[in-house]
Amino acid sequence: MTAERPLAPWDLPAGHPGITFLTGPTAFFALTDDPRFSYCLYVPTGHAPDGPPVPLVVTVHGTRRRAETLRDAFADFAERHNCVVLVPLFPAGITGPNDVDSYKLLSPAGFRPDEVLLAMVDEVAARWHVRTDRFHLHGFSGGGQFAHRFAYLHPDRLASLSVGAPGRVTLLDPSTTWWHGTADMKEQFGTDADPAALRGLPVQLVVGEDDTDSAELAPDDGPLSAATGTDRVERINALRANWRDHGIDARLDIVPGTDHNHFAVLPVVQRFLETQVHRSRD
Repeated sequence: MTAERPLAPWDLPAGHPGITFLTGPTAFFALTDDPRFSYCLYVPTGHAPDGPPVPLVVTVHGTRRRAETLRDAFADFAERHNCVVLVPLFPAGITGPNDVDSYKLLSPAGFRPDEVLLAMVDEVAARWHVRTDRFHLHGFSGGGQFAHRFAYLHPDRLASLSVGAPGRVTLLDPSTTWWHGTADMKEQFGTDADPAALRGLPVQLVVGEDDTDSAELAPDDGPLSAATGTDRVERINALRANWRDHGIDARLDIVPGTDHNHFAVLPVVQRFLETQVHRSRD
Protein backbone atom coordinates (compact mmCIF):
# COMPACT_ATOMS: atom_id res chain seq x y z
CA MET A 1 0.00 0.00 0.00
CA THR A 2 1.45 3.34 -1.03
CA ALA A 3 1.80 6.06 1.57
CA GLU A 4 1.97 8.81 -1.05
CA ARG A 5 -0.48 11.68 -0.74
CA PRO A 6 -2.64 12.22 -3.84
CA LEU A 7 -1.36 15.21 -5.78
CA ALA A 8 -3.80 17.99 -6.62
CA PRO A 9 -3.37 20.15 -9.74
CA TRP A 10 -2.21 23.10 -7.63
CA ASP A 11 0.57 20.99 -6.08
CA LEU A 12 2.39 21.10 -9.43
CA PRO A 13 4.23 24.07 -10.91
CA ALA A 14 2.66 25.90 -13.84
CA GLY A 15 3.31 24.08 -17.08
CA HIS A 16 4.02 20.73 -15.43
CA PRO A 17 2.73 17.92 -17.71
CA GLY A 18 1.07 16.20 -14.75
CA ILE A 19 -1.54 18.95 -14.66
CA THR A 20 -2.98 17.63 -17.91
CA PHE A 21 -3.77 14.32 -16.19
CA LEU A 22 -5.56 16.08 -13.33
CA THR A 23 -7.63 18.70 -15.18
CA GLY A 24 -9.78 18.54 -18.26
CA PRO A 25 -10.38 14.90 -19.24
CA THR A 26 -8.34 12.99 -16.68
CA ALA A 27 -6.66 9.64 -16.80
CA PHE A 28 -8.44 6.62 -15.34
CA PHE A 29 -7.57 6.08 -11.67
CA ALA A 30 -7.71 2.68 -10.00
CA LEU A 31 -9.68 2.73 -6.77
CA THR A 32 -7.15 2.37 -3.98
CA ASP A 33 -9.39 0.15 -1.83
CA ASP A 34 -10.24 -2.18 -4.73
CA PRO A 35 -8.25 -1.75 -7.97
CA ARG A 36 -10.72 -3.92 -9.89
CA PHE A 37 -12.68 -0.67 -10.24
CA SER A 38 -11.56 2.63 -11.71
CA TYR A 39 -12.91 6.05 -12.53
CA CYS A 40 -12.19 9.06 -14.71
CA LEU A 41 -13.27 12.67 -14.39
CA TYR A 42 -13.69 15.90 -16.21
CA VAL A 43 -12.22 18.69 -14.09
CA PRO A 44 -12.64 22.29 -15.28
CA THR A 45 -9.34 23.67 -16.51
CA GLY A 46 -9.49 26.56 -14.06
CA HIS A 47 -10.14 24.32 -11.06
CA ALA A 48 -8.57 25.83 -7.92
CA PRO A 49 -8.64 25.32 -4.14
CA ASP A 50 -10.15 28.75 -3.48
CA GLY A 51 -13.71 29.41 -2.39
CA PRO A 52 -16.45 26.90 -1.64
CA PRO A 53 -15.98 23.37 -3.01
CA VAL A 54 -17.56 22.95 -6.42
CA PRO A 55 -20.50 20.60 -7.09
CA LEU A 56 -19.83 16.98 -8.02
CA VAL A 57 -21.86 15.27 -10.75
CA VAL A 58 -21.64 11.47 -10.95
CA THR A 59 -22.80 9.86 -14.19
CA VAL A 60 -22.94 6.07 -14.50
CA HIS A 61 -22.45 4.07 -17.70
CA GLY A 62 -24.72 1.42 -19.18
CA THR A 63 -23.98 -2.21 -19.99
CA ARG A 64 -21.54 -1.36 -22.80
CA ARG A 65 -19.46 0.61 -20.28
CA ARG A 66 -18.63 3.61 -22.46
CA ALA A 67 -17.22 5.50 -19.49
CA GLU A 68 -14.67 7.62 -21.37
CA THR A 69 -17.17 8.64 -24.06
CA LEU A 70 -19.69 9.55 -21.38
CA ARG A 71 -17.08 11.63 -19.56
CA ASP A 72 -16.27 13.52 -22.76
CA ALA A 73 -19.97 14.22 -23.37
CA PHE A 74 -20.01 16.16 -20.09
CA ALA A 75 -16.87 18.22 -20.83
CA ASP A 76 -18.65 21.39 -21.96
CA PHE A 77 -21.18 21.04 -19.16
CA ALA A 78 -18.42 20.86 -16.53
CA GLU A 79 -16.61 23.90 -17.95
CA ARG A 80 -19.76 26.01 -18.31
CA HIS A 81 -21.10 25.26 -14.86
CA ASN A 82 -17.82 24.90 -12.97
CA CYS A 83 -18.46 21.43 -11.60
CA VAL A 84 -16.45 18.22 -11.52
CA VAL A 85 -17.88 15.19 -13.34
CA LEU A 86 -17.00 11.71 -12.06
CA VAL A 87 -17.60 8.62 -14.21
CA PRO A 88 -17.04 5.27 -12.45
CA LEU A 89 -16.13 2.14 -14.38
CA PHE A 90 -17.68 -1.13 -13.19
CA PRO A 91 -16.03 -3.75 -15.44
CA ALA A 92 -17.90 -6.80 -16.67
CA GLY A 93 -16.92 -10.13 -15.19
CA ILE A 94 -16.51 -9.07 -11.56
CA THR A 95 -18.60 -11.84 -10.00
CA GLY A 96 -18.02 -14.39 -12.77
CA PRO A 97 -17.04 -14.65 -16.43
CA ASN A 98 -20.53 -13.81 -17.69
CA ASP A 99 -21.38 -11.08 -15.20
CA VAL A 100 -22.61 -7.86 -16.79
CA ASP A 101 -25.37 -6.95 -14.33
CA SER A 102 -24.10 -7.09 -10.75
CA TYR A 103 -23.33 -3.36 -10.55
CA LYS A 104 -26.85 -2.52 -11.73
CA LEU A 105 -28.59 -4.66 -9.12
CA LEU A 106 -26.27 -3.60 -6.27
CA SER A 107 -25.74 -7.30 -5.76
CA PRO A 108 -24.10 -7.98 -2.38
CA ALA A 109 -22.54 -11.16 -3.81
CA GLY A 110 -18.84 -10.38 -3.53
CA PHE A 111 -18.95 -6.59 -3.64
CA ARG A 112 -21.19 -3.61 -3.00
CA PRO A 113 -21.27 -1.27 -6.01
CA ASP A 114 -22.82 1.51 -3.93
CA GLU A 115 -19.93 1.38 -1.47
CA VAL A 116 -17.45 1.28 -4.36
CA LEU A 117 -18.90 4.55 -5.66
CA LEU A 118 -18.76 6.17 -2.22
CA ALA A 119 -15.10 5.15 -1.92
CA MET A 120 -14.45 6.81 -5.29
CA VAL A 121 -16.15 9.98 -4.07
CA ASP A 122 -13.91 10.00 -1.00
CA GLU A 123 -10.82 9.64 -3.21
CA VAL A 124 -11.95 12.47 -5.44
CA ALA A 125 -12.38 14.70 -2.39
CA ALA A 126 -8.78 14.00 -1.37
CA ARG A 127 -7.42 15.35 -4.67
CA TRP A 128 -9.91 17.94 -5.95
CA HIS A 129 -11.87 20.79 -4.35
CA VAL A 130 -15.36 19.30 -4.56
CA ARG A 131 -18.42 19.04 -2.38
CA THR A 132 -19.02 15.40 -1.54
CA ASP A 133 -21.52 15.36 1.32
CA ARG A 134 -24.21 15.49 -1.36
CA PHE A 135 -23.67 14.98 -5.08
CA HIS A 136 -25.76 14.84 -8.25
CA LEU A 137 -26.29 11.35 -9.65
CA HIS A 138 -27.30 10.40 -13.19
CA GLY A 139 -27.38 7.02 -14.88
CA PHE A 140 -28.88 5.67 -18.09
CA SER A 141 -29.95 2.12 -18.96
CA GLY A 142 -27.81 -0.07 -16.67
CA GLY A 143 -26.67 3.14 -15.02
CA GLY A 144 -30.30 4.09 -14.49
CA GLN A 145 -30.82 0.80 -12.67
CA PHE A 146 -27.83 1.56 -10.48
CA ALA A 147 -28.91 5.15 -9.83
CA HIS A 148 -32.40 4.52 -8.50
CA ARG A 149 -31.28 1.62 -6.33
CA PHE A 150 -28.39 3.70 -4.96
CA ALA A 151 -30.98 6.32 -4.01
CA TYR A 152 -32.84 3.77 -1.88
CA LEU A 153 -29.67 3.00 0.07
CA HIS A 154 -28.12 6.48 0.32
CA PRO A 155 -30.76 9.20 -0.11
CA ASP A 156 -28.82 11.40 2.32
CA ARG A 157 -25.85 11.58 -0.08
CA LEU A 158 -27.79 12.95 -3.05
CA ALA A 159 -28.37 16.55 -4.12
CA SER A 160 -30.41 15.42 -7.14
CA LEU A 161 -31.19 12.23 -9.03
CA SER A 162 -31.65 11.56 -12.76
CA VAL A 163 -32.73 8.06 -13.79
CA GLY A 164 -32.65 7.24 -17.50
CA ALA A 165 -34.41 4.33 -19.22
CA PRO A 166 -33.75 1.48 -16.76
CA GLY A 167 -34.39 -1.95 -18.22
CA ARG A 168 -35.49 -3.28 -14.84
CA VAL A 169 -36.90 -1.34 -11.93
CA THR A 170 -37.08 -1.87 -8.19
CA LEU A 171 -40.36 -0.68 -6.75
CA LEU A 172 -40.86 0.49 -3.20
CA ASP A 173 -42.70 -2.65 -2.12
CA PRO A 174 -42.30 -4.03 1.41
CA SER A 175 -43.92 -7.34 0.41
CA THR A 176 -41.49 -8.28 -2.39
CA THR A 177 -37.81 -9.16 -2.07
CA TRP A 178 -34.86 -7.45 -3.75
CA TRP A 179 -34.36 -6.57 -6.54
CA HIS A 180 -38.01 -6.41 -7.60
CA GLY A 181 -39.04 -4.92 -4.28
CA THR A 182 -37.58 -3.69 -1.00
CA ALA A 183 -38.86 -6.19 1.56
CA ASP A 184 -35.45 -7.59 2.51
CA MET A 185 -33.27 -4.49 2.14
CA LYS A 186 -32.37 -4.61 5.82
CA GLU A 187 -31.07 -8.18 5.51
CA GLN A 188 -29.31 -7.50 2.20
CA PHE A 189 -27.81 -4.07 2.87
CA GLY A 190 -28.27 -3.18 6.53
CA THR A 191 -30.81 -0.43 5.88
CA ASP A 192 -34.53 -0.22 5.21
CA ALA A 193 -36.15 1.70 2.37
CA ASP A 194 -37.24 5.14 3.57
CA PRO A 195 -39.52 6.86 1.04
CA ALA A 196 -39.73 9.93 3.26
CA ALA A 197 -35.99 10.49 2.78
CA LEU A 198 -36.55 10.80 -0.99
CA ARG A 199 -39.39 13.30 -0.72
CA GLY A 200 -38.15 16.73 -1.62
CA LEU A 201 -35.15 15.38 -3.56
CA PRO A 202 -35.17 16.77 -7.12
CA VAL A 203 -35.77 13.70 -9.31
CA GLN A 204 -35.84 13.34 -13.07
CA LEU A 205 -36.97 10.24 -14.91
CA VAL A 206 -36.07 10.33 -18.60
CA VAL A 207 -36.65 7.99 -21.55
CA GLY A 208 -36.83 8.19 -25.33
CA GLU A 209 -40.32 8.26 -26.80
CA ASP A 210 -39.41 5.35 -29.07
CA ASP A 211 -37.56 3.28 -26.47
CA THR A 212 -40.12 0.50 -26.81
CA ASP A 213 -38.00 -2.35 -28.21
CA SER A 214 -37.95 -5.13 -25.63
CA ALA A 215 -35.53 -7.35 -27.59
CA GLU A 216 -32.50 -6.35 -25.50
CA LEU A 217 -34.31 -6.40 -22.17
CA ALA A 218 -33.61 -9.14 -19.68
CA PRO A 219 -36.94 -10.81 -18.92
CA ASP A 220 -38.56 -9.35 -15.81
CA ASP A 221 -39.82 -12.68 -14.58
CA GLY A 222 -40.35 -11.74 -10.95
CA PRO A 223 -43.59 -11.21 -9.07
CA LEU A 224 -43.94 -7.60 -10.25
CA SER A 225 -43.48 -8.26 -13.97
CA ALA A 226 -47.10 -7.51 -14.83
CA ALA A 227 -46.94 -4.27 -12.86
CA THR A 228 -43.77 -2.93 -14.48
CA GLY A 229 -44.51 -3.56 -18.16
CA THR A 230 -42.62 -4.99 -21.10
CA ASP A 231 -40.47 -2.07 -22.33
CA ARG A 232 -38.49 0.81 -20.89
CA VAL A 233 -41.23 3.40 -21.36
CA GLU A 234 -43.73 1.24 -19.47
CA ARG A 235 -41.22 0.41 -16.76
CA ILE A 236 -40.16 3.99 -16.09
CA ASN A 237 -43.83 4.95 -15.89
CA ALA A 238 -44.39 2.13 -13.40
CA LEU A 239 -41.50 3.42 -11.30
CA ARG A 240 -42.90 6.95 -11.39
CA ALA A 241 -46.36 5.78 -10.37
CA ASN A 242 -44.90 3.73 -7.51
CA TRP A 243 -42.85 6.68 -6.27
CA ARG A 244 -45.81 9.04 -6.49
CA ASP A 245 -47.81 6.58 -4.38
CA HIS A 246 -45.10 7.09 -1.74
CA GLY A 247 -45.10 10.88 -1.99
CA ILE A 248 -41.99 11.16 -4.18
CA ASP A 249 -42.56 13.77 -6.87
CA ALA A 250 -40.51 12.68 -9.88
CA ARG A 251 -40.72 14.58 -13.16
CA LEU A 252 -40.86 12.47 -16.32
CA ASP A 253 -39.14 13.71 -19.48
CA ILE A 254 -40.04 11.74 -22.61
CA VAL A 255 -37.68 12.75 -25.43
CA PRO A 256 -39.44 12.83 -28.83
CA GLY A 257 -38.02 10.87 -31.76
CA THR A 258 -35.48 9.04 -29.60
CA ASP A 259 -35.01 5.34 -28.92
CA HIS A 260 -32.55 3.75 -26.48
CA ASN A 261 -29.75 6.25 -26.98
CA HIS A 262 -28.02 7.78 -23.97
CA PHE A 263 -26.34 10.55 -25.91
CA ALA A 264 -29.60 11.60 -27.58
CA VAL A 265 -31.26 12.23 -24.20
CA LEU A 266 -28.24 13.96 -22.63
CA PRO A 267 -29.33 17.50 -23.58
CA VAL A 268 -32.53 16.98 -21.55
CA VAL A 269 -30.56 15.43 -18.69
CA GLN A 270 -28.05 18.27 -18.67
CA ARG A 271 -30.78 20.92 -18.60
CA PHE A 272 -32.13 19.25 -15.47
CA LEU A 273 -28.67 18.97 -13.91
CA GLU A 274 -27.82 22.57 -14.80
CA THR A 275 -30.70 23.78 -12.64
CA GLN A 276 -29.78 21.47 -9.78
CA VAL A 277 -26.05 22.29 -9.85
CA HIS A 278 -26.75 26.00 -9.58
CA ARG A 279 -29.41 25.47 -6.92
CA SER A 280 -26.96 23.46 -4.82
CA ARG A 281 -24.67 26.51 -4.68
CA ASP A 282 -27.41 28.66 -3.07
